[in-house]
Amino acid sequence: MTPENGQPTPADEKRLVGSVPTGLFIGGHWRAASDAGTFDVHDPSTGLVLASVSNATVADGAAALDAAAEAQRSWGRTAPRERAEILRRAFDIVSARAEDFALLMTLEMGKPLAESRGEVAYGAEFLRWFSEETARIAGRFAVAPDGRSRLLVTKRPVGPSLFITPWNFPLAMATRKIAPAIAAGCTMVLKPAALTPLTALLFAEVLSEAGLPDGVLNVIQTTRAGAVTGPLITDSRLRKLSFTGSTAIGQRLIADSAHQVLRVSMELGGNAPLLVFDDADLDKAVDGAMLAKMRNCGEACTAANRILVQSGIASEFTSRLVMRMAEHTVARGTEPTSKTGPLVDEATRQKVHELVTSAVQAGATLASGGNVVPGAGYFYEPTVLTDVPADARILHEEIFGPVAPIVTFTDEEEAIRLANDTEYGLVAYAFTRDLNRGLRLAEELDVGMLGLNTGIVSNPAAPFGGVKQSGTGREGGIEGIEEYLETRYVGIADPYAP
Repeated sequence: MTPENGQPTPADEKRLVGSVPTGLFIGGHWRAASDAGTFDVHDPSTGLVLASVSNATVADGAAALDAAAEAQRSWGRTAPRERAEILRRAFDIVSARAEDFALLMTLEMGKPLAESRGEVAYGAEFLRWFSEETARIAGRFAVAPDGRSRLLVTKRPVGPSLFITPWNFPLAMATRKIAPAIAAGCTMVLKPAALTPLTALLFAEVLSEAGLPDGVLNVIQTTRAGAVTGPLITDSRLRKLSFTGSTAIGQRLIADSAHQVLRVSMELGGNAPLLVFDDADLDKAVDGAMLAKMRNCGEACTAANRILVQSGIASEFTSRLVMRMAEHTVARGTEPTSKTGPLVDEATRQKVHELVTSAVQAGATLASGGNVVPGAGYFYEPTVLTDVPADARILHEEIFGPVAPIVTFTDEEEAIRLANDTEYGLVAYAFTRDLNRGLRLAEELDVGMLGLNTGIVSNPAAPFGGVKQSGTGREGGIEGIEEYLETRYVGIADPYAP
C-alpha cells in the first residue's frame, strides 16, 4: 500500500487490517486457537476494534514448542549463507512493504506515522545486520600453552528459544530478537504483546514468504500470557528466554527460568537521566531532550525520565523546552499534523496522570500541560514539570508518557550522584562541549548506554542493554548474536606425540 501523498484513507486502513492473518502461526501453518477463542485488538486513538485474533491456549503453546523443537536439528545444520539469504530477503520484503507496516503500527499502537516509518527502517535493519553477521560466526584453533594438545573452540545454536515482546515497538522488538536467532540457527516461539499482535503476525507472514522453513518461527498471541508461557519455560526442550518489558515481570521470569538454567536476555525498565551542563549547546540540548523524551509519545524504556539541568541555564532551557512541547500537536497518528499520538490504553494514561498529579501535590510546578485530553482515544497533553521534589514518585518510576520533569544541579559531582540515584541503569544522555567531562561521564554513570550530545542511542550495529535492574544481555551489534550461541571446546591430542 502506498497512500497518495503519504496519507492513508479509511479504506486503506480497512483493507490493510483485513489482509493481516489473525490466526496462530505454528509449524508453518495458520490455525485457530484450540478452543476457537479470540480477543479484540483496539485502535488507541478511537477505542474501536481493529480486528479479532486467535487467543492461544496452553495446548497451543505446547504445540508451538513441539514445532520449534522438531525443527531445531535440521535448522541448526543449515548453511550460514542460506540463513543469511532468508534474512536478506525478509529485509527486502519489509522495506518494500514499509507503508503497510508503518500504518499497521500506528493503528494498533498509536504513534504518528512518521515515527512508525522510522521504526520500520530501524526494525528492518536488524534483518540486514544479522544477515551479514550470519557468515561471521567463528571459533578458534590454538596450540595449548604446554604444547601437548590442540584447542578447538566452536560455536553452535543455543536451541529453541522463547521471545516475549512488548507493545511499544511491535516490529523492532520482534526483529531485534528474531534476526540474531535466525542467524545463529535457533528455532523460536514468539509471544507478542496482546495490545499489538497484528504487526508480529504480518511479520511472520513475511518471513514465511522469505523462505523460513516450517517450525523455525511460531507465533502465539494470547491474553493468558503466564498460563501459556509458564509451561514452556519449565520445559526441558526450551534453552533460551528473551524478554523485553517491566522489571517486575522480568524478575519473575528469571526466577522461573532458574529451574531449567535457561540462557536469559532481559531488557527491562529504565529511568534515564538526561544531563544538561552549562557549557552545552542549548539548541542541540533541547533538540536532544525532545527526541529522548517524546519519541514514541514517551512510551519507551529509553525515554528521558529525569531531565537534570545545571542551575545557571535552567530557566533558559525550561522556557525553550516548554515552547517546543507546546508545538507537539496531539492527534491521531494518521493525521498529517500529529506529533504526539495517544497512549496505548486507558490504564497507561491514568498512571501518567497520577504521576503528574502526585508530583504537583508534592510541590512541583506545572510549567505546561498536565491534563487528560477529552474525547475519544487515550490522549495526554505534552507536559513539563519544574521544581520537582527529590522524593516525588515521578522521579523514581517509569513515566511512559509525554511528561518531562526538570530537576536542577549545581556541579558535575551532584549531577552524577542524581543520575545514579536509581535501581535502573539502561541509558543516560548528556549534553556538554567538554570532551573530558564526556569521557568522565562515560566512566562514572551506571548505565549500559550513554548518548553524548545526542538524544537517541538505538542502533542495530551497537549493543543495546543495561545494568542493575535494567536487565542482562545485549541485543544488536556483534554482541547480539552471541546471546544465541553456545561455546564448545574440543581437546585434541598432540598430533606429534608417538
